[in-house]
Amino acid sequence: MLARVHVTPKRGILDPQGKAVQNSLHALGFAEVQDVKVGKYIELRLREAEPQAASARVREMCERLLANGVIEDFQFQLERDGR
Repeated sequence: MLARVHVTPKRGILDPQGKAVQNSLHALGFAEVQDVKVGKYIELRLREAEPQAASARVREMCERLLANGVIEDFQFQLERDGR
């Protein structure tokens, strides 16, 4: 099973890297960009498991290690790994 985890700064949290990217995009003429958040993308390959159990385990991984719950949000998707 493949878990695709996205970790982003929470709304209202200062994101200096996102702000730098936004400013650079504006400098390059992409004035339509209103906001940028820079986060992390993590792929986890899990041994076969029931989707409900895998979801619970990935959530626990996010809460305990992959995301800082004070300043970051996370979301993930699970899919069958075609490998």
